[in-house]
Amino acid sequence: MCGIVGFVNLKQEISNENYKNILTNMNNCLKQRGPDENGTYITNHACLAHSRLIVVDPNGGKQPMSFSYYGNKYTIIYNGQLYNTDELRKELASAGFTFNGHSDTEVLLKSYIHWKYDVVHKLNGIFAFAIWDENNQELFIARDHFGIKPLYYHQQDDFFIIASEIKSILSFPHVEAKIDSEGLGELFGIGPCHTPGNGLFKDIFELKPAHFGIYNSSGLHTERYWKLVSRPHQDSLGKTCETVQFLLEDSIKRQLVSDVPLCTFLSGGLDSSIITLYASNYCKEHGLPPLNTFSVDYVDNDKNFKKTDFQPNSDNYYINLMINKLHTNHKSIVLDTPELAKALEDAMIARDFPGMADVDSSLLLFCKNVKQYATVSLTGECADEIFGGYPWFFREDALNSGTFPWSIAISERQNLLNPEISKKIDLKSYIDYRYNESLDDVEILKTDSEETAEKRKISHLTLNWFMQTLLDRSDRMAMYNGFELRVPFCDYRLAEYVWNIPWEMKALNGREKGLLRYVMRNALPSEIVDRKKSPYPKTWNPTYLATVKQMLTEIMQNKNAPINNLLNRDYILQIIETDGTAFTRPWFRPTYDRSTTYGLPLPS
Repeated sequence: MCGIVGFVNLKQEISNENYKNILTNMNNCLKQRGPDENGTYITNHACLAHSRLIVVDPNGGKQPMSFSYYGNKYTIIYNGQLYNTDELRKELASAGFTFNGHSDTEVLLKSYIHWKYDVVHKLNGIFAFAIWDENNQELFIARDHFGIKPLYYHQQDDFFIIASEIKSILSFPHVEAKIDSEGLGELFGIGPCHTPGNGLFKDIFELKPAHFGIYNSSGLHTERYWKLVSRPHQDSLGKTCETVQFLLEDSIKRQLVSDVPLCTFLSGGLDSSIITLYASNYCKEHGLPPLNTFSVDYVDNDKNFKKTDFQPNSDNYYINLMINKLHTNHKSIVLDTPELAKALEDAMIARDFPGMADVDSSLLLFCKNVKQYATVSLTGECADEIFGGYPWFFREDALNSGTFPWSIAISERQNLLNPEISKKIDLKSYIDYRYNESLDDVEILKTDSEETAEKRKISHLTLNWFMQTLLDRSDRMAMYNGFELRVPFCDYRLAEYVWNIPWEMKALNGREKGLLRYVMRNALPSEIVDRKKSPYPKTWNPTYLATVKQMLTEIMQNKNAPINNLLNRDYILQIIETDGTAFTRPWFRPTYDRSTTYGLPLPS
């Protein structure tokens, strides 16, 4: 896992010291993503750089990596991990390629040389990469099926600029951090999600998930190489269960490849318990030491925990069930209120724009602590999106809301804007436009039942919007600490199969993730299989809300703070004075009501 950055100018030579310094400065913006090594490649019309987090083949995976083939030189910068490296290596070897090491970087570079643009159809993994073709003066860029790894681009005069994170692009000379009406619509209307391809800042774009791009003398051409296709599901329940179990276990085993310490996150929920079960069994089967597992908790949560419909019980009981069953080497990371609040700013810097408040900062601190023991972790992220685990799949008010079900506080969001700006920006119209645009992409089959058709729509929104937000959160909070998170539930093969399972089967026995529960009924303790969905752990300590209120008050009381030109200061002060009740609905509703989502300090 790493950070990549580069720029191309086909009309001007850019191999001088000035552009080398620019490249170095851009790469330094990504050093937290790749703290172990860095490298550059500079030629007449292309400058590429790489910050490396070493996970596989320390000596044989150095980047930028170049390879000359039949008189042409190809150079790659790559962020990610391929999970079908062995199969690709064997196929390439049969075509006459040889290898100097066992890194997936070398396999990916030679795969591109062999299959050219069709390489994207051969890959199973998480990736964002760029390959410079010297003879053809062409840059090829690509991003994985679900956009687990980020990649942004910007065009300025004759420059084409790419980077893993926006902050790196903003460090290129004369690139300005401008937010126009569309950016405000994204931030205040769609946030914490964003429209695929939208980089929030004016003229900075995200290469969309499942897309590749070609930049050459003809300009930039982008193309989608994969999507979820609706097909009739013919398999019986028994066959469906067998296929789901095979794909899930295969995905987990493939993602256990690492030359550095690896672990799993274990919350005691169904999803993390499944990952931990298969990972632990793999360790035992291969004679490896017991699997390391980690959970997160908060100081005094045992005293302050309050049972709710959304969080009926704490995680510790269920975590202990799994530890006792699997005999993992477990450690609980305990966070305290002051550090959780202080990390809100770091979390926003890591993400490049406001995200999910303490849901972000807690994961950032969790990864920071686990990094002391491991470099890679598998998580249960994305199971709810793939298998239908959220309450909005079942609630009529959410299904019939006519908007994104996790983001319904539209009038409250509009009121947050400075009244003069609010007159010029209609958030509801922008949200409606994006909502309907997204639904137009859903393919409903004539054979779909009414319920399956309805759930295809909500699944499409969840997969392409909310899941993207969580994947972005996972990547940014982890990589800010030089730590890699892998998401086996997000294997595109598993998603393809589950997408077409009828809702009546997917929600077996009327339960969220009912099919997944049924598949695992004999492999996990019944308490885990039957456990009601519980959200990502939050702090119940009342001092957290008091702390973020104070942080926000200090900013709002400064009438000269630039943010006060954008926001409705009086309304925000009212929110602070009423402990958030003036904002009558949550800013976003991922799976539960969460008062702390009001508490995101804004930059001063």
